[in-house]
Amino acid sequence: MSEKRWKWITGDEDECPPTKNIGLRGVVVADSNISRVDGEKGELIYRGYRIEDLAQQGTFEEIVHLLLFGELPSADEYQALKRSLADSRDLPGAVVDALRASPTNAATMDVLQGMIPLLGAQDPDLTDESKEANRRKSLRLIARLGLVVAAWDRIRKGRGIVESRPELDHAANLLYTLHGETPDPETARDLDVCLILHADHSFNASTFTARQIASTRAHIYACVAGAVGSLSGELHGGANARVYQMLREIGSADKVSDYVARTLDEGGRIMGMGHAVYKVIDPRAKILGPMAERLGEATGRGELYELSEQVRQVTAKEFKKRKDIEIHPNVDFYSASVYTMMGFDVDLFTPLFAVSRVAGWTAHVIEEKFAEAQQKPALYRPRAEYAGNYCGPEGCEWIPLDKR
Repeated sequence: MSEKRWKWITGDEDECPPTKNIGLRGVVVADSNISRVDGEKGELIYRGYRIEDLAQQGTFEEIVHLLLFGELPSADEYQALKRSLADSRDLPGAVVDALRASPTNAATMDVLQGMIPLLGAQDPDLTDESKEANRRKSLRLIARLGLVVAAWDRIRKGRGIVESRPELDHAANLLYTLHGETPDPETARDLDVCLILHADHSFNASTFTARQIASTRAHIYACVAGAVGSLSGELHGGANARVYQMLREIGSADKVSDYVARTLDEGGRIMGMGHAVYKVIDPRAKILGPMAERLGEATGRGELYELSEQVRQVTAKEFKKRKDIEIHPNVDFYSASVYTMMGFDVDLFTPLFAVSRVAGWTAHVIEEKFAEAQQKPALYRPRAEYAGNYCGPEGCEWIPLDKR
């Protein structure tokens, strides 16, 4: 890092790069060894491994180890990590009581965010800020977030909570605790792949939120709670639910052209199309697309995939005609169809995103907490240009209350 840039970062240099009002896009704010996104080539890499290889050959538990510990596990390490996750698959009584006391019409993401501080209050390592303790806390969070989602979904539907089965893998146990039935291996594997694909994506909005909170030296539960809040927005994790709602609104393939043209004429967005980073197709979409097609055939819901494909084709054609640019589907475009075919309610789509992304969030929090001082400052502190002085160059004159 150059001396001039370091002076600006630390506040010793007045010159500020021109980054206003662009959402910090393209601004490098930290070093990271966790994942790399190449928008031009359409590549996603976790710690040196291509997402295509990880999704085809790995398991979510292996990817958790890769993200948290920096390398793929040995056979013994793999079994130890699976035991750690299985041993943490329980919910403290205070969390269950809070879930039962929550209004049944509460948004699932709001409930999930609210339960995280309660999970932290029950964690024996909460105030231990060693790297080892943070890894233990990370594994507990990874093990329990899915249980919160499953327990809440059953409670709000008047059903009993299903206890975890330690012999099941992470994805299979999530399906079991949600539906109360042992999933078939194919569905469990499909969900496992989805969890791998969503586990990390560099400095996206929710991950940056988690790291910014970590830079204040807040504990990891505070960081993850903030990340969940960020993920709940429709322009981030909530986009997959918006894709489903869009497909429901369109209804049939013969209405796609009119819907796309009208939406674009009104300045709207075709949800799931385009990406802030990828200039070509999202590599995760290339995996989820064939999965959606296969699940459509297996479940008899192929019309959902076919409708999605029609939206993709028409949108690409309209963007080429109107703006002479190419647009491609992102990870949310097909995940909506995939999750629907797996039997998830639409308001569980984004919580499922969180259940996966917590692996990346916790890895980034640990990296943030233990970054070397030479690499970055201890606290994120961007600057804003004040633009609210409406009283003239000399500022505003105070007027007593009885004279206003």
